[in-house]
Amino acid sequence: MTGQAGLTGRRVAVTGASGFCGAYVARAVAASGAEVLCVGRRGGPVGRHIRWDAARETPDLTGADLVVHCAAAVGDPAAGSAAEDEMRAVNVEGAARLLRAAGGRPVVWVSSASVYDPRPGRRLVAEDHPVSGQLNAYGRTKAAGERLALEAGAVVLRPRAVYGTGDPYLVPRLLGRVRGGLLLLPGPDVTLSLTAVENLADACVAAAEGWPPGAYNIADAAPYRRDRAVREVLRAHGRRVRVGHLPRPLAMAAARALETAARHRPDARPVLTRYAVDQLAHTVVLDTTRARERGWVPRWALGDYVRRVRPVCWRG
Repeated sequence: MTGQAGLTGRRVAVTGASGFCGAYVARAVAASGAEVLCVGRRGGPVGRHIRWDAARETPDLTGADLVVHCAAAVGDPAAGSAAEDEMRAVNVEGAARLLRAAGGRPVVWVSSASVYDPRPGRRLVAEDHPVSGQLNAYGRTKAAGERLALEAGAVVLRPRAVYGTGDPYLVPRLLGRVRGGLLLLPGPDVTLSLTAVENLADACVAAAEGWPPGAYNIADAAPYRRDRAVREVLRAHGRRVRVGHLPRPLAMAAARALETAARHRPDARPVLTRYAVDQLAHTVVLDTTRARERGWVPRWALGDYVRRVRPVCWRG
């Protein structure tokens, strides 16, 4: 559990506090007793706003005691696209500018399990798993950014598939893939680690209270069976679907073809990518022992999210 007195009276800069993860982190930091500086293009849910365009500017961190860096460009853009260039500008070049501005202040860096190499087995992934061979620009740029952070002595958190109320990514994508009451997933059922956004926020607060520098996996207490988790989430959103299975080689071949086609259209975003297939088609379980040894406990699970969402959807 996080120590509630650890940040009392401190001034914490939270970058990306207007985003999904950043807003939860900003509220958790405020609840811990800290004064929050929301650093980004827009203000966050609490605290004072300090404007920063991560793709182009150096942030003003005057007065901050420490930094929690949540700002990131996310997505799965086509190789060579303007979106990929923007992702690098934020996730790598912006990261370097932030670290320079931090000037030796403690930094908690929200990275991603997407940095891990997809080729070796991922049935239990510890922090020493290879960081290489990423399948998309997001994984590559997050890996490059966190490398700078680790070299600077930051605490780097690696969540996987962050979900929660207000999620603008995972659930909307699932809902958008349902056709005629059927959702096709690549390959047979697998086991996956997921990360409740509240667990990530708790980890950010705990890490800010003094974890040693280095990388830490962050995920829910137990992994989930993919097909059951998908059905439960979609049912909570008012959609009863059948889950079908597309052969994994066929799904990967289709993704490769769509990515190739997208390279010839400047702003195209392929509807299926190798990264998306990989994330859904293979067992990926994060070993969170290192974070737990620091006293962090993942208190939230997918069932909590489902119970919160269901009444809202059913009322609609």
